[in-house]
Amino acid sequence: MQNKANNKINFIFWGTPDVASETLEILKQHGFLPALIITNTDKPEGRKMLVTPSPTKLWAISNNIPYLQPEKLNEEFVNTLKAKDPNPDLSIVVAYGKIISGNILNLPRLGSINIHYSLLPKYRGASPVESAILNGENETGVAIQQMAYKMDSGPILVVEETAIGKDETAPGLRKRLINIGGELLVKILPDLMAGKIIPVSQNEELSTYCKKIKKEDGLINLDDDATTIYNKFRAYAHWPRTYFIKDGKRNIITDASLENSKFIIKKIIPEGKKEVEYKKVNSVTPG
Repeated sequence: MQNKANNKINFIFWGTPDVASETLEILKQHGFLPALIITNTDKPEGRKMLVTPSPTKLWAISNNIPYLQPEKLNEEFVNTLKAKDPNPDLSIVVAYGKIISGNILNLPRLGSINIHYSLLPKYRGASPVESAILNGENETGVAIQQMAYKMDSGPILVVEETAIGKDETAPGLRKRLINIGGELLVKILPDLMAGKIIPVSQNEELSTYCKKIKKEDGLINLDDDATTIYNKFRAYAHWPRTYFIKDGKRNIITDASLENSKFIIKKIIPEGKKEVEYKKVNSVTPG
């Protein structure tokens, strides 16, 4: 299946959440459209647990791009994939959400590439944006890698660095990194197709890993170091958000700052209540 609207690159796109659909939009703006999209199956979401399609599936539908939603990446799927797109040049993977086996990664003529939102080999894994902020990094960036079966270990095609603002939160940083990554991908695709990019192996001795974030990770102790708490507040600003327990109740921090080496809480959502100014419910500011 050859898509003539994609600057003569016949590629398959793998992705599921907003970061993937937003990358697809950047590709589209530059004239690159995938021949096929592969995304995860519809999942129950929200309080009512309504079965909901992924943002990437919705993008595929709105742009009339064929898509697949395999339950398993097994032999049956491989046969379906080969029948749908027998001669792809490339696979581009952005937050697909499942481990892709080596035989599938190597199906396209040029293999598979991935956008990762850190300066690999640092912060391999599920939460590179949050981890950079948690650890007080002053800079991060985007790495586009040739994919290997071991997570985030493939040779690097290109990297771009960017500073992290002292008050920047994970949602804001992620939005910038998505734009950087999408534009960087567009920039290298012609050279990649022409064989002009030489992959550089990662230094395994410098590799670090970041975990998948859990809801309970947002719990803070107000007696901890102020900078540590503020970094956690910035990192978890979207989810799971930071909270402290008082009188057995959870209090979610919605607005805070770091002033004169003190963590200043401005607004909270007390358990079971609406957002309020913190000073109205507590006259003591934690330091």
